[in-house]
Amino acid sequence: MHDQSSTPSGGAAPELFTWEFATDPYPAYAWLRENSPVHRTKLPSGVEAWLVTRYADARQALADQRLSKNPAHHAEPAHAKGKTGIPGERKAELMTHLLNIDPPDHTRLRRLVSKAFTPRRVAEFAPRVQALTDHLIDGFAERGEADLIHEFAFPLPIYAICEMLGVPREDQDDFRDWAGMMIRHGGGPRGGVARSVKQMRTYLGELIHRKRDDLGDDLISDLIRASDHGDHLTEGEATAMAFILLFAGFETTVNLIGNGVHSLFMNPGQRERLQNSLAAGESGLLATGVEELLRYDGPVELATWRFATEPLTLGGERVETGDPVLVVLAAADRDPERFADPDTLDLSRADNQHLGYGHGIHYCLGAPLARLEGQTALATLLTRLPDLELSVPPQDLRWRGGLIMRGLRTLPVRFTAQNTCAGSDQKSDPA
Repeated sequence: MHDQSSTPSGGAAPELFTWEFATDPYPAYAWLRENSPVHRTKLPSGVEAWLVTRYADARQALADQRLSKNPAHHAEPAHAKGKTGIPGERKAELMTHLLNIDPPDHTRLRRLVSKAFTPRRVAEFAPRVQALTDHLIDGFAERGEADLIHEFAFPLPIYAICEMLGVPREDQDDFRDWAGMMIRHGGGPRGGVARSVKQMRTYLGELIHRKRDDLGDDLISDLIRASDHGDHLTEGEATAMAFILLFAGFETTVNLIGNGVHSLFMNPGQRERLQNSLAAGESGLLATGVEELLRYDGPVELATWRFATEPLTLGGERVETGDPVLVVLAAADRDPERFADPDTLDLSRADNQHLGYGHGIHYCLGAPLARLEGQTALATLLTRLPDLELSVPPQDLRWRGGLIMRGLRTLPVRFTAQNTCAGSDQKSDPA
């Protein structure tokens, strides 16, 4: 798509949303930060929107309550609204989740969900994430080669969030199929994403209905139990929240792992630092390293949609009522006004208030789980497969072309084949 927007000095605006752009958007974002930091453009869907690329403006926009998350505030005709969210979520009656609502409803729902999705619950889940990670690596370690996206980065968060939600083991492969269709972003059959969303919504609704009569020790049961001064989640709200925890939780983690491994391949000195640190039994560099990988080439390129509820000025530009605003997290997190040497990967970067998980009231609720999965996945890969390397030239890798997320389609790797000893519980684990 050609960007037809007029721009100030600095030459012609770079072409956005091409395949070349998807491979490496950072030079274009640097141009926008310098020359047109709040930039009006036409997106591939035909919707016109403002792109916010500087860190200070991005942080302001993410916390500005005049920018609503509710698509009802979009100024374009109703037919365009389906182009600004998850395909099929409106028809599937899944709109009442945290990504689509504002205070006071957002405040109420987030408070209730936070009672169920606690850091303590995530911490208690750490051994299971480790077991899933090892099981998936066991599945390809003897071959000496793998596609790290399809065989590792993709199934790990799917099975993890399914187990946290309380999806029975025999149903988890259905979730893997539905999620696989959703992550393809148009690469599958026409209407496939919306169909998968509807199937997932139907299943979750039925599961929640069944669990009301038999509450267990899982996230869906906790969502049903959650109450505050007599207030509780309706069945529809619980279904929408379970859906968004899965939808928002799995693709971001797929990309965190995939992009993270790719960044380490492209920066062998930093990878060696991390491997030496892990070999020494240290965890500090792993923790700061995952945060740096989130900043450097994170899983969420643009924050989800916002719509102006009144005229406002952002980065010197007048944004009119109803205008869509997209905060470009990938651009803000490489702003030299905020980060020293922003285009350099430094796993020990200390001053790293990146926006990879957002900012303000919509800060990612699942950040502790994503951190746990990212740290576990990277540490285990680098420890168990120390000579892991790309098996194709870097220029042959293809990035998915979705608007919000940034991630690789495949990540083919090779390594020294290893014999694996089957654990006692592996036969019952998802493969």
